[in-house]
Amino acid sequence: MGKYFGTDGFRGEANENLTAEHAFEVGRFLGWYFTKQKREAGFSERARIVIGKDTRRSGYMFEYALAGGIVSSGADAYLLHVTTTPSVAFVVRSESFDCGIMISASHNPFYDNGIKLFNGAGEKMDEETISLVEDYLDGKIPNVPYATKENIGRTVDYVAGRNRYIGYLISLGIYSFKGFKVGLDCANGSAWNIAKSVFDALGATTFVTGAEPDGTNINRGVGSTHIENLQKLVVEKGLDIGFAYDGDADRCLCVDEKGNLVDGDQIMYLYARYMKERGKLFSDTIVTTVMSNFGLYKALDEIGVKYEKTKVGDKYVYERMSEGGFALGGEQSGHIIFSKYACTGDGILTSLKVMQAVIDKKTTLSKLAAPMTVYPQVLKNVRVKDKAAAQSDNDVQAAVKEVEKALGDSGRILVRESGTEPLVRVMVEAESKALCEKHAQSVVDVIKRKGYMID
Repeated sequence: MGKYFGTDGFRGEANENLTAEHAFEVGRFLGWYFTKQKREAGFSERARIVIGKDTRRSGYMFEYALAGGIVSSGADAYLLHVTTTPSVAFVVRSESFDCGIMISASHNPFYDNGIKLFNGAGEKMDEETISLVEDYLDGKIPNVPYATKENIGRTVDYVAGRNRYIGYLISLGIYSFKGFKVGLDCANGSAWNIAKSVFDALGATTFVTGAEPDGTNINRGVGSTHIENLQKLVVEKGLDIGFAYDGDADRCLCVDEKGNLVDGDQIMYLYARYMKERGKLFSDTIVTTVMSNFGLYKALDEIGVKYEKTKVGDKYVYERMSEGGFALGGEQSGHIIFSKYACTGDGILTSLKVMQAVIDKKTTLSKLAAPMTVYPQVLKNVRVKDKAAAQSDNDVQAAVKEVEKALGDSGRILVRESGTEPLVRVMVEAESKALCEKHAQSVVDVIKRKGYMID
């Protein structure tokens, strides 16, 4: 992680630690850098950069600041307007753009925002290029000229790109959803004008919530971070299944017909089993992160599916999937990657694949997820002054080792830094919620006693 960019982009509170000036300068550098690359490769045309945003009020400001920076450096900026993160990745790779930008802070509150970068293959931007962007922001790359005369770039309204993404999703629905009552919680975010269109086109009867964005209500009481909203809808309306997305729709969590949560780990389990039964799970292996539930690994062992673990972040999951040629991977939070179809987490795609498994196996979501036992888990997010210092403190490390010793083979503890916020995350899995709470709190108490916690 760099000074500005974390595991999932440059994120911060709008006009506090992420400003319109930051966005303009990021656009300035990217427009110049990718146009320069094209010239050096012998192409005469200017670079093309596509931009999407979620429904946050500050998205308009960052969208036009980025576009202004891009065109002032001689590249063209294509505006998808409100759309999902995976749609930006799709448009970049399918329509030969040089770079993609998504303006979103994902599941964070509306007053936060972020800038996510994608390369020409639709993958999360490489660390080398991000380091160059950071160097430019810090004044270490001073000679970035402005374009003049006919070399100044232009902005292009490109809603057509988003519509092609919707068509692509519809094309992946190999079965009709007719007869299924489906709940969709769009988090008042990017999915609000996409998810319903896809499910309606495939024949489902849809019941939608979280689809009235006003610029300040994204993720507020709705979406994958407030799954109880969808659970209530599924139970009250007697729905067959429900899907909840986050603000930029790169995550999906499910609710079964009984109103129970089916999280990212359970989605990976049921779909890994589905693929393995059909001989389509390459090397019988999936890729998870270190945050996946202990119960996932036990369930995968029972069906003969192997697994690899990465750092938290779908970027790292995808990197390992690409290296190993693996077909399925993801995170407990609902970032699920189907590498045959996408190179980032895609919430709506995930919901389509879950529907495929339910329909093909002629069963319910609750039955597909039932063989996996989810171990009780407690996650405490501790706001701290210095993430690295808090995590590496000798007394904190000693407290973690004490918990590891107490849990033995019946659970685990994981302490890690957040990649996007000033948090240390303390996660414990054990045989009971009470044990999880006890052991997690013992570590939090040490962090507080040593003076790292922000009250």
